[in-house]
Amino acid sequence: MKVEIEGKTVECIKGDITKQVGFDAVVNAANRNLAPGGGVAGAIHKVAGSHLYEECRKLAPIKTGEAVITAGFNLPNRYVIHTLGPVYTQEENPQEKLKQCYRNCLKIAEQNKLESVAFCAISCGIFGYPLEEGLMVAFCTFLEEISHLKFLKRIRMVLYNEEALRVGESVFKEVFKEYL
Repeated sequence: MKVEIEGKTVECIKGDITKQVGFDAVVNAANRNLAPGGGVAGAIHKVAGSHLYEECRKLAPIKTGEAVITAGFNLPNRYVIHTLGPVYTQEENPQEKLKQCYRNCLKIAEQNKLESVAFCAISCGIFGYPLEEGLMVAFCTFLEEISHLKFLKRIRMVLYNEEALRVGESVFKEVFKEYL
């Protein structure tokens, strides 16, 4: 599923975040120490190789909502943008913190003149953010920020399985209805 807005493409697909060929960067739903772990962080670190953690250690720890950029090493992407999403039940205002994650990732992409970024559903795994609500924050933030993007031309949300894709497509249609 995809839309074109002001010469920029926003899309939502089912896939593997570590196999996003043709994208300048992928987004890692990181832990505060930017260390290998489970879920997306574990998968990205495994494919990227040990050099990724060596670079990450110099940038850690990060706070909730912050984002940093590293090389992609063995990934098919030149860069990885790491962000620490909110733990849903432990954050006073999880929606605002999650919005900060997406905004800061887009900001870093712009600062580095990237043309394409593939996102995962930040905080929607072990951090317990409800998927539908988390994707609503993501897609609304993309829509709010799109007119401010000078370099970024392609934003992709990569969802892991069919069930997540069904939820993603439903939210996508709701947020981008006037562009479909």
